Amino acid sequence: MFLPDMYQKNIYAIPYQKLKEKGIKCLVFDLDNTLRLIDEKVPTDKVQKLVHELEKDFRVLILSNSLKKGVMIYKDALGIEAIGHARKPSTKGLKVLAKRYGYQPSQIAMIGDQLVTDILAGHRFGTYTVYVDALSKKDLKITYLNRFIERRIINAYQRKGKFKRGVYYES
Repeated sequence: MFLPDMYQKNIYAIPYQKLKEKGIKCLVFDLDNTLRLIDEKVPTDKVQKLVHELEKDFRVLILSNSLKKGVMIYKDALGIEAIGHARKPSTKGLKVLAKRYGYQPSQIAMIGDQLVTDILAGHRFGTYTVYVDALSKKDLKITYLNRFIERRIINAYQRKGKFKRGVYYES
């Protein structure tokens, strides 16, 4: 449940055309340390450019565990839909987005920097999952516990030869 379908360095390295070829129509991004640094209030020009380019082929959405206020500021700046305080790995936010826009789980890709929230939520809902390295080592306090658990999971996968940090792949 924690092993991602794809692993890439960051959101700019994802081969989006391959996702499109897999039938993905909706990209659901985590916010903190995936789209933005923790203390960033508004999207960078680079993020804005990527999102607007992706909107040509996909519906682009944000699903974040961050408080709604910070998520809404970012969403408004990008002009896309977002759900804050999503409580991932709960699938509730993914269910709401899928129903609102009429997508089947197989048409959605969940993209994030945490195995125990983003990737687990995506797998539990049946979406394609894309794991990216965190943009920064700086995290919210609650995330440090998730990172500890994540390191243990990655170590177990590495012992089994199923995953290696820094070795990027596509499925």
